[in-house]
Amino acid sequence: MKHGKKYLEAAKAVNRANLYDTEEAIALVKKLAVAKFDETIEAHIRTGCDGRHADQQIRGAVVLPHGTGKTVRVLVFAKGAKAEEAAAAGADFVGAEELVPKIQNEGWLDFDVVVATPDMMGVVGRLGRVLGPKGLMPNPKSGTVTMDVTKAIADIKAGKVEYRLDKTNIIHVPIGKASFTEEQLADNFQTLIGAINKAKPAALKGQYLRSVTVAPTMGPGVKINPVKLA
Repeated sequence: MKHGKKYLEAAKAVNRANLYDTEEAIALVKKLAVAKFDETIEAHIRTGCDGRHADQQIRGAVVLPHGTGKTVRVLVFAKGAKAEEAAAAGADFVGAEELVPKIQNEGWLDFDVVVATPDMMGVVGRLGRVLGPKGLMPNPKSGTVTMDVTKAIADIKAGKVEYRLDKTNIIHVPIGKASFTEEQLADNFQTLIGAINKAKPAALKGQYLRSVTVAPTMGPGVKINPVKLA
């Protein structure tokens, strides 16, 4: 993969052989975000889990204390009183069966998170092929299948992020924007690591956090010493 001049220049500031402390890594990552837009800072966590085994799956959600810096658009599948509650709680879109053809046939995807009441999962299930690959399917483990739509919407708008293993057993989660202070990014990062440590599968043998990297959207990654995070 070819990198531009800015990336290569920024990469010189990172000692690839070094495992940094959290505060050092975050200070460095802020300096590496040199794009003309406010870059997202992401954490990439390689685990010792094997996601092919059900008892080694990791999936959950956590509210970052300082949010993600992104305005999140929430779609809620609900009916009657729950639909009214969702609208009052600040959902960007609320609907039921009538949204299925709009999403399926018209390719409407102007939302970032989908919440559904349990009785609507039969309807939402028909959209599995569209929402699944995009990571938008509501899930009880991440708190997006719930009767408490008010809390779900409030958490999401406050900066709730989902974490889950990808096919290579790595977790990718945004922890804020380059414009955040070092303290805000460190708080968000520590909150995320705390949640992931709590989610450690009992069946796992060996090292849990294999490598932890923080990186801006367009810049190189900085490795954090995983031993100090356990």
